[in-house]
Amino acid sequence: MSLSDPLGDMITRIRNAQMRKKSKVSTPASKLRGNVLDVLQSEGYIRGYAAVDFGPGKSEFEIELKYYDGEPVIREIHRVSKPGRRVYTSVANIPRVANGLGVTILSTPKGVMADHTARDSNVGGEVLCRIF
Repeated sequence: MSLSDPLGDMITRIRNAQMRKKSKVSTPASKLRGNVLDVLQSEGYIRGYAAVDFGPGKSEFEIELKYYDGEPVIREIHRVSKPGRRVYTSVANIPRVANGLGVTILSTPKGVMADHTARDSNVGGEVLCRIF
């Protein structure tokens, strides 16, 4: 099955699994997904993730979701830049989510990073998603 938006698919899987109070969710593995999961883990939105190999060229990420008092840590997660409409921003215009309480994940020339890291590194890029 070919997907036109693999990152959007992963975000939707996370959102759906949290609505059903699942502890883990799996998604096909890719470099971009792994980099976004690294940011989610470093920001404390997921417990962690592990790569599971099913043979040559077939691997998945198993994502451990995080809950606090029975509620998901990720209140909302949205894809911003989509295949039909890419959204780019300069370092001066990086959007703040929930007045700085949330995180915007960007794909920059220096790699995939959170908004505060991009401001510190003085780089802009493609706005992948926003999390609160």
